[in-house]
Amino acid sequence: MMAELQDQAIRQHCKMLRMPTIGTQFARLAEAAGREGQSHLGYLEALLAAEMEERESRAISRLLHEARLPRMKTLEAFGFDRSGVSASQLRTLAEGDYVARAEPVLLVGDAGTGKTHLATGLCVAACRQRRRVRFTTATGLINDLAEAAHANQLSRALGRWERLDLICIDELGYVPLAGTACELMFQVIADRAEKAAVIVTTNLPFSEWSQVIPQPRLCKALIDRLTDQAHIITTGTGSYRFRRTAAAQRRSGAAAQRKAAKS
Repeated sequence: MMAELQDQAIRQHCKMLRMPTIGTQFARLAEAAGREGQSHLGYLEALLAAEMEERESRAISRLLHEARLPRMKTLEAFGFDRSGVSASQLRTLAEGDYVARAEPVLLVGDAGTGKTHLATGLCVAACRQRRRVRFTTATGLINDLAEAAHANQLSRALGRWERLDLICIDELGYVPLAGTACELMFQVIADRAEKAAVIVTTNLPFSEWSQVIPQPRLCKALIDRLTDQAHIITTGTGSYRFRRTAAAQRRSGAAAQRKAAKS
């Protein structure tokens, strides 16, 4: 009866102190401490470590949710062996120094070459480092700002984008941008220049950006801001997705042949 009352009291204290992990783990860890002959301090350290680990996990999960990633893709899952992209360069970037130094990352290549996967992987890595991240397409960003401007909330919307540690603008170059859209895009990127990091993926070489940004001065200024101290990564022209699908089909065909041979 006394042990049950103590359990209830501990759980209630943990609830009041907002330490839910200790509240659910203290009994199990107490049994483990008894079996292993841990000291009181050893048991306390294990309890606090469990609470900290769970809080870290919840914080990262929240940041990943707030990042609005299109899919959960990591650099570990990217097939660098089927791509011309340097694995060491991306892993170095994933350590996050470019975010701390407010350096842009530009991923340039044809459709299907892995730009969005690599950008998402860098966003996931930044979230794991407890950084505030937001992923958006170029059209999504423009629509968000245009709606804010229509509601006389543009300054507030720009402030939200500016406060993020890292933003990723995907698919710049697929849709031509009208005059106002170009100005909104430039404002977001100019506000972050040398202050906060940005990742941009594009299917166009810089010489062809005028196709989607028709204002020559604005186009030049945008490229100037994005390329200053930037990490420019070319993903090539051969479709990574096509090669991945072809490799999977070859493996499936080989497996079917082996099965047929055995039968």
